[in-house]
Amino acid sequence: MKQFNIDVEACRRRQQRLLQVLSETDASGAIVFDNANVQWLTGVYFPPIFVSAAYLSVDGSMTLIAPHKAPPVAAADIVERYDAKFHSTMRNDQFDACVQKLREVGGDFSGSRMGVEYSHFAAHAAVNLTDNILDVEPDLYQLRRKKEPDELALIKHAIDATGLMYEKAREMIVPGVSEIEVFNELQKTAVDYFGEPLTGTGNDYQCCSRGGPPRGGKLANPGELYILDLGPAFRGYFADNARTIAVSKADKNQQTAWDFIMRAFDHVESETRPGKNCRELFEEVQAILDQSPVGVFNHHLGHGIGLFPHEGPHLNPNWNDTFEIGDVFTAEPGLYDPDTLRAGMRIENDYVVTETGVENLTDFDLSL
Repeated sequence: MKQFNIDVEACRRRQQRLLQVLSETDASGAIVFDNANVQWLTGVYFPPIFVSAAYLSVDGSMTLIAPHKAPPVAAADIVERYDAKFHSTMRNDQFDACVQKLREVGGDFSGSRMGVEYSHFAAHAAVNLTDNILDVEPDLYQLRRKKEPDELALIKHAIDATGLMYEKAREMIVPGVSEIEVFNELQKTAVDYFGEPLTGTGNDYQCCSRGGPPRGGKLANPGELYILDLGPAFRGYFADNARTIAVSKADKNQQTAWDFIMRAFDHVESETRPGKNCRELFEEVQAILDQSPVGVFNHHLGHGIGLFPHEGPHLNPNWNDTFEIGDVFTAEPGLYDPDTLRAGMRIENDYVVTETGVENLTDFDLSL
């Protein structure tokens, strides 16, 4: 089992990137409550059932408010805790308790303007801390696109688990196997590899379907295609990639669709580089897949991954993002037809954008 320790220096670099954003405003600091942003800044993962907070002052000092127990290592100058439980009972008022502890530790915020995440800064935070706030949530999402080496290592570890999960699936998927059986074995494979529980799971485990959770009683039948879109998370960081496996030998239509999807991957890997427009890449791949004599492609081409399953950049006509060095993203071309393709296929790779192009992080079997 690999060992992963908090990289305090990498966290401090991320704090400096946020400070650079704050320097262009009149804010005296930033307060974040989203556990993902707390982890991004301090390195500490807290499960979603707990509330945490991080306060970054413009002087560069970091305060972490931890639920229940103070972590042994954190990229923070001050670490304080509040009681998230009383006598082993989870509190429902954790947010208020966290805010009160931050006020106790951080002092009087009322005269200061604070950068905050609007979607996480509740009314009692405004009353007890400050109502003079600036929304830095969009900036945080933009900053999170560039993955530091410590983040990339965690993402790669999650991705490596999916490679083992697909190996297991190829052993199991035969006529008569149940979706629940496949799901259970694949989850076990990932947990065994991590040596600890998953911090997230996903996505699609249905046979002869575009996707969805495993269905009780559904058995795989000859001629069907089995889309597995796997997204295990390791200590908060998500993988997200897909393979389609034929329950029995793929027929001519299914093989034709697969050939067009491989053309799409060739285009993605040859054309993606820093400065490439993501919407433009989507449109180019759409044009390639529109030429397929079977199936339709009618969803996004991909998206960033990290501390949330879907982040920037967005390979989607509803956004106008541009690839940047350090982006970790998915490309997931698919073709669907309930009759000729039983019911379709989606294949998805994960990539990181480098100075000259992309590196494929999912270099394992693509075949049906």
